[in-house]
Amino acid sequence: MKQAPVAPGLELEYEVRGSGDPVLLIHAGVCADFFAPLMDQPALTDRHTVVRHHRVGYAGSDGLDGAISFGDQAAHCLALMAHLGIERAHVVGHSSSASMALQLALDAPAAVRSLALLDPARPAEPTPAHVGMVETIVKPSLERYTAGDVEGAVDTWMRGVCGDAYQADLEAAIPGAIGRAVADGHTFFAAELPAVMAWSFGREDAARIDQPALAVVGEDSIPVFHERRDLLLDWLPNAEPFELRGATHLLHVQNPGGMAEALSGFFARHPG
Repeated sequence: MKQAPVAPGLELEYEVRGSGDPVLLIHAGVCADFFAPLMDQPALTDRHTVVRHHRVGYAGSDGLDGAISFGDQAAHCLALMAHLGIERAHVVGHSSSASMALQLALDAPAAVRSLALLDPARPAEPTPAHVGMVETIVKPSLERYTAGDVEGAVDTWMRGVCGDAYQADLEAAIPGAIGRAVADGHTFFAAELPAVMAWSFGREDAARIDQPALAVVGEDSIPVFHERRDLLLDWLPNAEPFELRGATHLLHVQNPGGMAEALSGFFARHPG
């Protein structure tokens, strides 16, 4: 992968494939290469210039120096686009990075052609599903991380969010992904998860986003992601739903062809 300067003293890894209208992929937390399977899908790369990168603190990108906000993450995306000469792109965010994509649309609307929001992770009202996720996934994961068991924290998080079969699915699609996730665990638990909880986004913010948005949920994703997707469908002025068959929160890891076709079709409907 190549390196791009996105802030003073900060460089991020990135790769570009294909040709056509630009698509920026922003990976979710825990696994830096979540989007790697999509880079091999002709439905995307035959029609678009597809850019993915490793966010700050992940893989070979520069590490963190203190806390980082979603505004900072959005600024890094904008700087990467500028480095590549991209003025406007379709922006795809998965889980926590769906929130980063929304922040980018708020901070630099002219740079965002459309949004694809995959199993969005945003602070939600205390519905039973949200409370259940906090009690059964978030708290136990953080307890293991605080106790120094990063591997156990990653496993607890991934089992809760992606299902008990996550290891086989992830390693089959992205060999070495679990070891990489453990190596990057400090970034997720110490910096990214607090940023998720600190991020503020409500109905009034959503009303400012008029770009077309594809609100995606995995058919087998846990209930909280269905709730959050439905909330964005209600809040965003120009959103449409899509459910990816045969997928948990791993989405494009489990069904990259279906995800690529859905994204490409959505982009084709919104070329401007």
